[in-house]
Amino acid sequence: MSCLFCRIVSKEIPGAVVHEDADTLAFRDVNPQAPTHVLVIPKKHVTDLSEAGDPALLGKILATAAAVAKSLGLGDYRVVVNNGAGAGQSVFHLHFHLLAGRAFTWPPG
Repeated sequence: MSCLFCRIVSKEIPGAVVHEDADTLAFRDVNPQAPTHVLVIPKKHVTDLSEAGDPALLGKILATAAAVAKSLGLGDYRVVVNNGAGAGQSVFHLHFHLLAGRAFTWPPG
């Protein structure tokens, strides 16, 4: 199995798991971009958002992100999905970034 996140799901590679259920896994990012940076992924391999195709699964991932934020005591947070290399996706297993602990401005820069 070559997908990094699939290897974390299968416990072949350790991850700092903060939530796990039948469909999703949430774990701390090893290269955090904010004081709190958790990745929420489907356990089933889906390459990216454009290939997800399952509204129930996407809803489950977002519900998991909200539950993780609540369990971590986060009030303000951001959820980000990068779709494709040009948008910054570096691991090609669908993942949502849950970011908190610093101010986020829009537009960036």
